[in-house]
Amino acid sequence: MSDLPVQTVLAELDQQLARSPAVVLQAPPGAGKTTLVPLVLLRSEWLAGQKIILLEPRRLAARAAAERLAQMLGEPVGQTVGYRIRLETRVSAATRIEVVTEGILQRLLQADPELPGIGLVIFDEFHERSLDADLGLALCLQTQQYLRDDANPLKLLVMSATLDAAAVSRLLDNAPLVSSEGRQYPVQVHYGTAATPGQPLEPLLEQAILQALATESGSLLVFLPGTAEIRRLQRRLEHAVDSYPDVDIAPLYGDLDFAAQRQAISPAPAGRRKVVLATPIAETSLTIDGVRVVIDSGLHREPAFDPVSGMTRLHTRRISKAATTQRAGRAGRTEPGVCYRLWSAGQQEQLAAQGQAEILQADLAPLALQLAQWGIDDPAELRWLDLPPGAALQQGRDLLIQLGALARTERGWQLTDHGAALTALPMHPRLAHMLLRGQQLGLGRQACRLAAILGERDLLRGVEDADIARRLAAFDHPAGEPALDRGALQRARQLAGQWQRLIERIDVAQPVPEPDSERWAGLLLALAYPDRIAQRRGEQGADYRLANGRAAAFAQVDSLQQQPWLVIASLGGHASQRNARIFLAAALDPEWLEHYLPEMLQIEQTLEWDPRSETLIAERQQRIGTLVLHREPLADIDPAQRSRALCNVVRKQGLSLLPWTPALRQWQARILLLRQLDEQQDIDSRWPDVSDQALLDGLEDWLAPWLDRVTRLAHFANLDLPAILTGLLPWPLPSQLDELAPTHWTVPTGSRIRIDYSEQPPVLAVRLQEMFGSRETPRIAQGRVALKLHLLSPARRPVQVTQDLAGFWSGSYAEVKKDMKGRYPKHYWPDDPSQAEPTTRAKPRKG
Repeated sequence: MSDLPVQTVLAELDQQLARSPAVVLQAPPGAGKTTLVPLVLLRSEWLAGQKIILLEPRRLAARAAAERLAQMLGEPVGQTVGYRIRLETRVSAATRIEVVTEGILQRLLQADPELPGIGLVIFDEFHERSLDADLGLALCLQTQQYLRDDANPLKLLVMSATLDAAAVSRLLDNAPLVSSEGRQYPVQVHYGTAATPGQPLEPLLEQAILQALATESGSLLVFLPGTAEIRRLQRRLEHAVDSYPDVDIAPLYGDLDFAAQRQAISPAPAGRRKVVLATPIAETSLTIDGVRVVIDSGLHREPAFDPVSGMTRLHTRRISKAATTQRAGRAGRTEPGVCYRLWSAGQQEQLAAQGQAEILQADLAPLALQLAQWGIDDPAELRWLDLPPGAALQQGRDLLIQLGALARTERGWQLTDHGAALTALPMHPRLAHMLLRGQQLGLGRQACRLAAILGERDLLRGVEDADIARRLAAFDHPAGEPALDRGALQRARQLAGQWQRLIERIDVAQPVPEPDSERWAGLLLALAYPDRIAQRRGEQGADYRLANGRAAAFAQVDSLQQQPWLVIASLGGHASQRNARIFLAAALDPEWLEHYLPEMLQIEQTLEWDPRSETLIAERQQRIGTLVLHREPLADIDPAQRSRALCNVVRKQGLSLLPWTPALRQWQARILLLRQLDEQQDIDSRWPDVSDQALLDGLEDWLAPWLDRVTRLAHFANLDLPAILTGLLPWPLPSQLDELAPTHWTVPTGSRIRIDYSEQPPVLAVRLQEMFGSRETPRIAQGRVALKLHLLSPARRPVQVTQDLAGFWSGSYAEVKKDMKGRYPKHYWPDDPSQAEPTTRAKPRKG
């Protein structure tokens, strides 16, 4: 153990943990932090004989770490070192170090927030920034602050290779930072040509693998974005490596059974070498002995939740610079190595420094459930590196409400009894709800099978058929399914059995007939995905509308297209696409919802505008989300509902639907001017807000009482809009309106000229000669507003625009007079217009 680089900082780490509640350890890949730190700290005096919890991001890493630690102690797993992962536990009364996956820590915290008997929690590979790790750290910080004291402290250690350690230190109240040198042999990096989007990946990887086999020694580790690419590349390589009889092809991904995973990470037998085809599962935590060549596709696949659609879509994206460092480091663990990158050096410089934290792009329904169980109403009460996005968190809460797991009370968000039952099942709340309600229907066995199918990799290989019922049938009749992945079936059967043991205590309340039939798959999926119940558009086709209002379609011909109703369990495609792609679904008889799950349906009396007939249609509708299962016409319409529907028509089409006149628009502008003047002087205005937006917002108050005779679009034109609107002005405002904002102004000739309030300030367009003898600009609103004068020529064309009539007379009038005399020589153009007689004629009448 002493040859591991982290050995040099262990004494400092121990001292810092003795003095501080939290420490950050930054150590490069290969430093030995996972295998050495827990064993050394186990002997620390400050630990006082308590346990250490070591968190790993994945099940495979947790098992491998536990086995390695136990091996170093010369013990089997389950004695001093044990592990807990989902549905598998190997610990005993003697266990002092428990290696757990991050979700297990949350379950321990929720079961007893004090974490009794645990003195240290180690967050390994924290740079991966999984949602479970972020939440686990936030909850541990609360436990540390509120539930443990100086006599019984809980210590926290955050470890990572590529992490903004300073940011983590600040989160932990400026925790001490301990840095270790790594043991990294030099790795020679070879770049390829610039990668282009949509470029076929497997031929490039095959070429790089064959080149490495021919020129390099040792085993190869190949990074691919997902299992589909691994399977395609594996098929290509099975023939391509025929000339290398000493080479074994070993896939490595999360859903692979443990025996195959162990085979992939174990050293190659003497005289042989391996080509390990791995997802990003091999980036961290795992050491694959014998690897000195890494071939990196530069891609990874990550789920991203869209709060707008309520769907999680898988996206294939470029990895970060930190991830490229992690991957390349795998080639230099035991000797100098080589890394082939299938992109250019220029593209390397364009990569993001770090990957995005899962909490910023994940479905937050599980987080919302955990927060409610912990008693947190506002996530800001906890300390996070990144606060959960509000829109995604609310989307998660909305789903929990729909599942009957969460309720909004005066005290905040509260778990229901059903929600508390969901937290006891280690799975997404959707699937947990399906198991509990399915058991009540006598469909527990099928529900557990469905949960296993949806929670693991697809049972069928190379099949585009989306029908989940076909997968269910394979459980009992595997011989009849030629595309069956028997390893996946074995894993699914194991999971289904374990799920069933968890729910068998629940009584069957409403048994369905023939519960073992695959036809119930749709009903069960409706429990898990009520928002993805889907109805086909039209009598035939591949397009469906979902209960959440979104659209989905089959990318190619599928047997399920014959079904008018589906429940969609798996969707994909890019967020910019109009329709999501349907990957897994089941047929649904909508009548079963009414019979077995009536709580999912809403009965509404609707009054909606039919744009084709331009009339109101009243119906009683049985709905689920945006989808209508049944409808029947209503003879009697509630007047208030009818008025609201008509108001919504006006809102949608705009106020122009009403019979506005120019005079009414002027009336509106006059009131708004007076209201604006009051607001500018910080006066509580008596004048109502009659702007278009305010009128639209208040339609129910001022328009609805007049709509009793409106049944068609054309009837809106018959409304007495002047009478309706003038009713908005209480006495004595109508007379004050005429006084403060008159419709006309009397000019020196005695002519009454209309004021145009459509502009600000209002405009008085008057022939210049009618203003002779006037020294002041006309003003309204008790002198607060000077009108804008458009002074017109005899041909009624503007020759001057001004709000300073006296200034015009004494200034630029002289130039205007010269021009006007030339154009209109018969007209009167006095030298001093302020003293001249106004006229409506060419010249004033002679006295």
